[in-house]
Amino acid sequence: MRRTERLFQIIQILRGATSPVTAQMLADEMETSLRTMYRDIAELLAQHVPIRGEAGVGYILEDGYDMPPLMLTPNEIEAAVLGAQWVAARGDPALARGARDLISKISEVIPADLRPFVAETAVVAPNLGDLEQDPLDMEMVRTWIRTRGKLAISYATGVGKYSERVIWPITVGYFETSRLIVAWCELRKGFRHFRTDRILSARFLDETFPTTRQSLRAAWWKSEQAKTQDRDNQQGVNS
Repeated sequence: MRRTERLFQIIQILRGATSPVTAQMLADEMETSLRTMYRDIAELLAQHVPIRGEAGVGYILEDGYDMPPLMLTPNEIEAAVLGAQWVAARGDPALARGARDLISKISEVIPADLRPFVAETAVVAPNLGDLEQDPLDMEMVRTWIRTRGKLAISYATGVGKYSERVIWPITVGYFETSRLIVAWCELRKGFRHFRTDRILSARFLDETFPTTRQSLRAAWWKSEQAKTQDRDNQQGVNS
């Protein structure tokens, strides 16, 4: 583990601890020597990180300490780059622009010795298929989700079948070649998943739905877990 990673990890461990953490505990956690750990703690103290304690007793991090922005480890950088690559290729236009900008910003603000993890990354998210185009403004959809707005949509439910729905969107699922809007459907009185490429038209209504998005998402997730459990039980019966 690189020293910058160890320093970051020490802060993370101390931040999450509820009691003093000894240098030996830190050394065991990061599989390094006790001597190295004492040097790392001394380095953090020299950088004015508010660590209190002493050898043999343990260390704590004072409340309210904020780490410098984007003090990232190589693994975190590659995770961010990999995710941003996928979004740049598979996200809607606004998210794709945001992903490309994110990669550029990460490269600008991280230390010079870490920039090869962006410019010469060991990970890649290939674009393997054509993405279905959205007939509606997905950036506006995300705004409506955040503000609890309703959508009136015309939806193609099957070959030659169409329906008019008013839905309460709560999240968007991004898949390899398509996107789904998860929503409460007023017509069906339940949660439904709507493929965006099957939405023929959409109106962004001024009405808001009468509950929080958080409670709706919790209820949706509970219903999805129940469906999974039912399928598992059925498979068990048929096996």
